[in-house]
Amino acid sequence: MVESRRWDAAGRSPSLRAVAPVAGSPTPPTALADGLGRVHDALLQAVAANDAFLTEIAAHLIKAGGKRQRPAFAMASALTATPGAEAVTPESMMGGVSCELVHLGSLYHDDVMDEATTRHFVESVNARWGNLQAILAGDYLLAKASEIAAGLGTEVAALLAATIARLCEGQVAELQDAFNVARTEERYHRSIEGKTAALFSTSCRIGALVAELPRDQVDTLTAFGRSYGIAFQIVDDLLDVVASDDDLGKPSGHDMVEGTYTLPILRALAGPGGDELKDLLGSPLDDAQRLAARDIVRADSAAVGDSLVDARRHAADAADHLAALQASDATAWLGATAGALITKVESHLG
Repeated sequence: MVESRRWDAAGRSPSLRAVAPVAGSPTPPTALADGLGRVHDALLQAVAANDAFLTEIAAHLIKAGGKRQRPAFAMASALTATPGAEAVTPESMMGGVSCELVHLGSLYHDDVMDEATTRHFVESVNARWGNLQAILAGDYLLAKASEIAAGLGTEVAALLAATIARLCEGQVAELQDAFNVARTEERYHRSIEGKTAALFSTSCRIGALVAELPRDQVDTLTAFGRSYGIAFQIVDDLLDVVASDDDLGKPSGHDMVEGTYTLPILRALAGPGGDELKDLLGSPLDDAQRLAARDIVRADSAAVGDSLVDARRHAADAADHLAALQASDATAWLGATAGALITKVESHLG
């Protein structure tokens, strides 16, 4: 069990670091690795349309690759029901595929809103084919996700529909605070609960539901996904500030260009460089302003460090939830993913 309340002087949880002592993703158990190896083809099959052009644009980001964390969480959650299982079930794989399609559909829509030109190191759909095509393709991905979920039962279908609604709520909350230097941490957390944590939570819950786990274990895995999702977004927001352009595949500090003021930025606004940062923010930034604003946040060790402490706490909470489950390769892997989140950002801080 990871102890969420034991911290060293740097805000580090020794037990959490022990889960994943080196940076990088932990190696999944054999059954999960085999399942992940089949997810790519399952995604392509799921989006195949009668129209070749729709198939091409719907498959664009699938072919670009990705970590496939949401399918991995769905399948791993299902595997906790049968420790030692040699293969994932078709139901848990397709549940994960439905969640991944929701994720991808949201990316298509996000790129239109952000006027993004790249995604996953390839040209974005909107940049290559246009905004209308990207919106329609994103809608198609959401529809195919809903179709798959309907085949897994009414509870899964209702859950996925509610999750799509929560994603929209989280994104709207973020849009309402665009370029708002008075954004509160409470509103930040409300947004990331919807736009990020909800889908991780749902991925775990769907895997548990199709595995017919007892309800208390379904709720435990749901809680793991929620805590992991919050930690994931805080880490992502930290990396936008502290990682290099090459590591990110986009200019660092890009969140501030878009007017998205995340946890480390909000804390820097309240810090010693807050007045200088506030003078820069509140409207779109050119490259020189972006670098100046990014450097102010980077230089505020408290803003970065305290945000990292929050990420560690939520990652530790995620791992804590797993202690209620029977020990297995699947639960060990899920716990290791929480630790890997933290080592990922720590590797950029030295």
